[in-house]
Amino acid sequence: MQTSDSAEVLTHVSRNVRRLRLATGLSQAALADQSGVSRRTVIKLEAGEANISLTGLDRLAESLGVTFVDLVAEPSAPRSSINEIVWRGQHPGSVATLMASVPANKEAQLLTWALEPTERYVGEPDPAGWSEMILIFEGSLRIVTTEETVLRTAGEHYAFATSQDFSYINEGQQLTRFARIVVN
Repeated sequence: MQTSDSAEVLTHVSRNVRRLRLATGLSQAALADQSGVSRRTVIKLEAGEANISLTGLDRLAESLGVTFVDLVAEPSAPRSSINEIVWRGQHPGSVATLMASVPANKEAQLLTWALEPTERYVGEPDPAGWSEMILIFEGSLRIVTTEETVLRTAGEHYAFATSQDFSYINEGQQLTRFARIVVN
């Protein structure tokens, strides 16, 4: 979760991580050890000051025995209408919003994304079993994975396993908007 506006993105994360960590009886150091996220990041995250990747949040969620959605959403929000910003890029219009989540093997998440020209999102590999489906609404999106590089334009889609390095790049001259469905 890289952002230039951490407060907006971390609205619920810091409280949720702390609440869930305490409920499981883990110290910050123990949570860091279990998740592979540095102790310093856990401390700063609970203080609402840390930048953390979406994959880092996934690792914390797994260590806490909850889902990614449990970390980023308002606890009382219905899963069918979450509407939480989970990532902001360097440009003001580049943003990812978690719209909803439904049960799957673990869960499925629907996110809307916008990337301004020259913006890039670099993802970290997920554990085996995670996949994504992308649908482009506007503009064009270059998707780079360990296995291949593709360019998709409005109306086109792409699906891939995320247990590999991947990134989204807007190389065009206009805003790119797309939906991202993450499934495990």
